[in-house]
Amino acid sequence: MILDWETLKPLVVMIAIGLFGLGLIIQLYYYLFVYRRLAWYKETMPSPDVKPVSVIICARNESKNLRRYLSSVLEQIYPDFQVIVVNDCSWDESAEFLDELERQYSNLKVVSLIEQERYKTSKKFALSIGIKAADHEVLLLTDADCQPAGKNWISYMQGNIGGGKDIVIGYGPYMKKSGFLNRLIRFDSFFTAIQYLSHAIGGNPYMGVGRNLGYKKSLFFANKGFATHSHIISGDDDLFINQVANSQNTSVEINKESFTYSEPHTEYSKWIVQKKRHMLTGPHYKWKHKLSLGLGNLSAILFYVFGISLIILGFPWEIVLGAYVLRLLIQLIIFGRSMKKLGELDLIWISPLLDFYFTFFYPSIAISNIFVKVKKWK
Repeated sequence: MILDWETLKPLVVMIAIGLFGLGLIIQLYYYLFVYRRLAWYKETMPSPDVKPVSVIICARNESKNLRRYLSSVLEQIYPDFQVIVVNDCSWDESAEFLDELERQYSNLKVVSLIEQERYKTSKKFALSIGIKAADHEVLLLTDADCQPAGKNWISYMQGNIGGGKDIVIGYGPYMKKSGFLNRLIRFDSFFTAIQYLSHAIGGNPYMGVGRNLGYKKSLFFANKGFATHSHIISGDDDLFINQVANSQNTSVEINKESFTYSEPHTEYSKWIVQKKRHMLTGPHYKWKHKLSLGLGNLSAILFYVFGISLIILGFPWEIVLGAYVLRLLIQLIIFGRSMKKLGELDLIWISPLLDFYFTFFYPSIAISNIFVKVKKWK
C-alpha cells in the first residue's frame, strides 16, 4: 500500500497540533509558575550587620579596565573591606599600574602570578589563589571590566550573607550602548538572569555569575573549591554554585545599587567565543537543572517550529496566531516587570524578536561546542 500526501496530511497535522500544543502548555507553565517569581519578587532588607569583606578580582591583561573601574571598587562606602587583585600572568601594563595603586590604597592587595612554560594557569587557579590570600570570611567576586552601580554595592551584597545564608547571587548587567549587538548581549544577560534568579527564589539555585557573586570562604574550602571541575575552562561561578547551593543557604539580591555593570563586546565574533565558553558548563549541571533548562528551551522550539508548520500545512492561522498572542501577552507582562526590576525595560519592545532568535541560538552554540571547544579563559 502506497501512502500519498493527501492520506498522510491529516496525521501530520494532528502530530503538529499535538507538539505545538505541548510546547505552548510547557511555555505557559514556565512563565506563569517559574519566571513570575522574579517578576513579583519583593526584596527583603539585607542584614544591617557589618562584616569584614574581601573583594576578589582576577585580571589578565586588563590594564585599561583596571584604570577605568578599579577605583569604583576601592572607594566603596563600607567600613571594613579589602580588594584583592590577582594579576594573572599579564604582559601588559597591569603590574605597573597595580603597584602604583597599591601605594595609594591601603585596602588594595595585589597577588601576582607568573606564567610557567609547562603549566598554563586558568581563571579557577587564579581565583583560588585570591581566595587563599583573602583575610576575611565573606568574599565578593567581580571582574576587572565591572563597575558597581554605586558606592553601596558591598553593603547590599554582604548583607545577604549570614544567618544561615552562605551564598548571595546578584545581577551583573552589561552597559547600555548603541547598536543591535548591545541589545542582543543585554537581552541574553537578562534572560539568563530571569532563569537563574527565578530558580533561586523558588529554592532551586543552580548558578550565579562571577561578575557579581558572594559566598563564604569556609564554604569554598569545605567543598574543596573547584576540584571537581578544575578540568573545565569555565564554571568558576556557575559550576561551583551548582555544586554547593541549596534552598537553605542561598539568597538573592536585586536592588539596583547592588548591580555591577560590565563592558559588552563590540564585535559579534568575540561575543560568540564568550558564549561558547560559558555554555561549556551546562552539560555538567545537576540532572534536575539540565532537565529544567532543557525543557524550557525545547518547548520554545516546539512552539515556534510547529506553529509555523501548521500555517504552512493550511491549519487555520487564526488559531495559531491566537496561541502566539496569548503567550506573547503573558511573556510581555513577566518580562516587563522583571526588566523594570533589573533596569532593562528599554528591551521590552524588541524582546519578541530576540526571544525567537535565542530560542534557536542556544542549541546551535551547544551543538557547535561538541565539535569546536574554546580552550582559554582569556
